[in-house]
Amino acid sequence: MTEIATARRSRITPEREAELYEAVLDLLREVGYDALTMDAVAARTRSSKATLYRQWGGKAELVAKAIRHIKPGLADDVDTGSLRGDFHALTAREDDCAMEQNHALMRGLAMATHTNPDLQKAFRELLIEPEMAEFHRVVQRAVDRGEVRADNPARDYVVHMLIGAFATRALIDNQPPTQAFLLSYIDAVVLPALGVPAI
Repeated sequence: MTEIATARRSRITPEREAELYEAVLDLLREVGYDALTMDAVAARTRSSKATLYRQWGGKAELVAKAIRHIKPGLADDVDTGSLRGDFHALTAREDDCAMEQNHALMRGLAMATHTNPDLQKAFRELLIEPEMAEFHRVVQRAVDRGEVRADNPARDYVVHMLIGAFATRALIDNQPPTQAFLLSYIDAVVLPALGVPAI
Protein backbone atom coordinates (compact mmCIF):
# COMPACT_ATOMS: atom_id res chain seq x y z
CA MET A 1 0.00 0.00 0.00
CA THR A 2 2.83 2.39 0.86
CA GLU A 3 4.50 1.71 -2.52
CA ILE A 4 1.23 2.48 -4.33
CA ALA A 5 0.80 5.72 -2.36
CA THR A 6 4.38 6.73 -3.11
CA ALA A 7 3.88 6.02 -6.81
CA ARG A 8 0.74 8.14 -6.82
CA ARG A 9 2.52 11.00 -5.07
CA SER A 10 5.46 10.99 -7.48
CA ARG A 11 3.60 11.56 -10.76
CA ILE A 12 4.37 15.28 -10.84
CA THR A 13 7.66 16.08 -12.57
CA PRO A 14 10.25 18.18 -10.69
CA GLU A 15 9.67 21.04 -13.17
CA ARG A 16 5.91 20.93 -12.59
CA GLU A 17 6.44 20.71 -8.84
CA ALA A 18 8.66 23.82 -8.93
CA GLU A 19 6.01 25.63 -10.99
CA LEU A 20 3.32 24.73 -8.44
CA TYR A 21 5.49 25.92 -5.55
CA GLU A 22 6.13 29.26 -7.26
CA ALA A 23 2.37 29.69 -7.79
CA VAL A 24 1.71 28.90 -4.11
CA LEU A 25 4.30 31.48 -3.04
CA ASP A 26 2.80 34.10 -5.36
CA LEU A 27 -0.65 33.46 -3.88
CA LEU A 28 0.74 33.64 -0.35
CA ARG A 29 2.27 37.03 -1.11
CA GLU A 30 -1.01 38.23 -2.62
CA VAL A 31 -3.56 36.98 -0.07
CA GLY A 32 -1.74 35.48 2.93
CA TYR A 33 -2.04 32.02 4.40
CA ASP A 34 -5.54 32.21 5.83
CA ALA A 35 -7.10 33.37 2.55
CA LEU A 36 -5.15 30.93 0.40
CA THR A 37 -7.29 27.98 -0.69
CA MET A 38 -6.60 24.76 -2.51
CA ASP A 39 -9.23 25.90 -5.04
CA ALA A 40 -7.17 29.01 -5.75
CA VAL A 41 -3.99 26.96 -6.12
CA ALA A 42 -5.77 24.53 -8.46
CA ALA A 43 -7.10 27.39 -10.58
CA ARG A 44 -3.76 29.25 -10.68
CA THR A 45 -1.82 26.13 -11.65
CA ARG A 46 -4.49 24.49 -13.84
CA SER A 47 -4.41 21.43 -11.59
CA SER A 48 -7.17 19.40 -10.05
CA LYS A 49 -7.76 19.68 -6.33
CA ALA A 50 -7.61 15.89 -6.16
CA THR A 51 -4.06 15.96 -7.54
CA LEU A 52 -3.01 18.60 -5.01
CA TYR A 53 -4.45 16.68 -2.07
CA ARG A 54 -3.02 13.39 -3.32
CA GLN A 55 0.44 14.92 -3.68
CA TRP A 56 0.57 17.12 -0.55
CA GLY A 57 -2.28 16.07 1.72
CA GLY A 58 -3.41 19.62 2.43
CA LYS A 59 -2.65 23.32 2.44
CA ALA A 60 -0.24 23.28 5.39
CA GLU A 61 2.10 20.70 3.87
CA LEU A 62 1.92 22.34 0.44
CA VAL A 63 2.85 25.74 1.87
CA ALA A 64 5.67 24.37 4.04
CA LYS A 65 7.14 22.46 1.10
CA ALA A 66 6.86 25.54 -1.12
CA ILE A 67 8.89 27.49 1.46
CA ARG A 68 11.40 24.63 1.70
CA HIS A 69 11.69 24.74 -2.09
CA ILE A 70 12.95 28.35 -2.12
CA LYS A 71 15.42 27.84 0.70
CA PRO A 72 18.99 27.03 -0.30
CA GLY A 73 20.11 23.42 -0.05
CA LEU A 74 21.45 21.82 3.09
CA ALA A 75 24.90 22.50 4.48
CA ASP A 76 26.39 19.19 3.36
CA ASP A 77 28.01 20.94 0.41
CA VAL A 78 29.41 23.75 2.61
CA ASP A 79 32.68 22.94 4.36
CA THR A 80 35.20 25.76 4.13
CA GLY A 81 37.42 24.44 6.91
CA SER A 82 36.36 27.05 9.48
CA LEU A 83 33.14 27.85 11.31
CA ARG A 84 33.29 31.50 10.25
CA GLY A 85 33.79 30.47 6.64
CA ASP A 86 30.88 28.02 6.83
CA PHE A 87 28.51 30.59 8.37
CA HIS A 88 29.52 33.19 5.81
CA ALA A 89 29.11 30.70 2.94
CA LEU A 90 25.65 29.70 4.17
CA THR A 91 24.62 33.36 4.44
CA ALA A 92 25.89 34.10 0.93
CA ARG A 93 23.58 31.51 -0.64
CA GLU A 94 20.67 33.98 -0.53
CA ASP A 95 20.99 37.47 -2.02
CA ASP A 96 19.49 40.60 -0.44
CA CYS A 97 16.49 40.69 -2.77
CA ALA A 98 15.49 37.09 -2.03
CA MET A 99 16.15 37.67 1.67
CA GLU A 100 13.80 40.66 1.75
CA GLN A 101 11.03 38.78 -0.08
CA ASN A 102 11.41 35.72 2.12
CA HIS A 103 11.48 37.83 5.27
CA ALA A 104 8.10 39.38 4.44
CA LEU A 105 6.68 35.97 3.59
CA MET A 106 8.00 34.32 6.75
CA ARG A 107 6.74 37.15 8.94
CA GLY A 108 3.19 36.56 7.69
CA LEU A 109 3.46 32.80 8.00
CA ALA A 110 4.90 33.02 11.51
CA MET A 111 1.71 34.79 12.58
CA ALA A 112 -0.41 32.15 10.85
CA THR A 113 1.28 29.30 12.76
CA HIS A 114 -0.19 30.66 16.01
CA THR A 115 -3.74 29.91 14.87
CA ASN A 116 -3.13 26.96 12.53
CA PRO A 117 -1.85 23.82 14.29
CA ASP A 118 -1.49 21.96 10.96
CA LEU A 119 0.74 24.72 9.60
CA GLN A 120 2.76 24.82 12.81
CA LYS A 121 3.30 21.03 12.64
CA ALA A 122 4.27 21.14 8.96
CA PHE A 123 6.66 24.04 9.57
CA ARG A 124 8.29 22.25 12.47
CA GLU A 125 8.76 19.00 10.54
CA LEU A 126 9.68 20.40 7.12
CA LEU A 127 11.51 23.63 7.95
CA ILE A 128 12.52 24.15 11.56
CA GLU A 129 13.86 20.68 12.37
CA PRO A 130 15.88 20.35 9.12
CA GLU A 131 17.27 23.87 9.65
CA MET A 132 18.29 23.08 13.22
CA ALA A 133 19.89 19.80 12.14
CA GLU A 134 21.79 21.67 9.42
CA PHE A 135 23.31 24.19 11.83
CA HIS A 136 24.02 21.50 14.41
CA ARG A 137 26.07 19.64 11.76
CA VAL A 138 28.02 22.80 10.93
CA VAL A 139 28.77 23.49 14.60
CA GLN A 140 29.61 19.83 15.27
CA ARG A 141 32.21 19.97 12.51
CA ALA A 142 33.70 23.00 14.29
CA VAL A 143 33.76 21.00 17.54
CA ASP A 144 35.46 18.12 15.74
CA ARG A 145 38.07 20.56 14.36
CA GLY A 146 38.68 21.95 17.85
CA GLU A 147 37.29 25.42 17.07
CA VAL A 148 34.38 25.18 19.51
CA ARG A 149 34.42 23.52 22.90
CA ALA A 150 32.03 20.59 23.15
CA ASP A 151 30.61 21.95 26.44
CA ASN A 152 29.98 25.48 25.13
CA PRO A 153 26.40 26.29 26.21
CA ALA A 154 25.84 28.63 23.23
CA ARG A 155 25.86 25.62 20.88
CA ASP A 156 22.19 25.00 21.67
CA TYR A 157 21.21 28.56 20.71
CA VAL A 158 22.87 29.09 17.32
CA VAL A 159 19.59 28.76 15.40
CA HIS A 160 17.80 31.00 17.91
CA MET A 161 20.45 33.68 17.45
CA LEU A 162 20.38 33.54 13.66
CA ILE A 163 16.60 33.42 13.32
CA GLY A 164 16.31 36.20 15.88
CA ALA A 165 18.63 38.44 13.88
CA PHE A 166 16.77 37.68 10.65
CA ALA A 167 13.30 38.13 12.13
CA THR A 168 13.85 41.23 14.25
CA ARG A 169 15.89 43.41 11.86
CA ALA A 170 12.77 45.08 10.47
CA LEU A 171 11.22 45.50 13.93
CA ILE A 172 14.27 47.07 15.55
CA ASP A 173 16.00 48.86 12.66
CA ASN A 174 13.06 49.28 10.26
CA GLN A 175 15.20 47.66 7.56
CA PRO A 176 15.10 44.24 5.91
CA PRO A 177 17.78 41.70 6.76
CA THR A 178 20.73 41.81 4.37
CA GLN A 179 23.84 39.75 3.84
CA ALA A 180 25.99 42.56 5.25
CA PHE A 181 23.87 42.78 8.40
CA LEU A 182 23.83 39.02 8.99
CA LEU A 183 27.57 38.64 8.34
CA SER A 184 28.26 41.44 10.80
CA TYR A 185 25.92 39.84 13.35
CA ILE A 186 27.63 36.47 12.95
CA ASP A 187 31.04 38.05 13.56
CA ALA A 188 29.93 40.27 16.44
CA VAL A 189 27.52 37.94 18.27
CA VAL A 190 27.38 34.31 17.14
CA LEU A 191 31.08 33.52 16.83
CA PRO A 192 32.09 35.21 20.13
CA ALA A 193 29.28 33.34 21.90
CA LEU A 194 30.79 30.11 20.56
CA GLY A 195 34.29 31.18 21.61
CA VAL A 196 35.52 31.59 18.03
CA PRO A 197 37.51 34.69 16.99
CA ALA A 198 35.65 36.54 14.23
CA ILE A 199 38.86 37.19 12.30
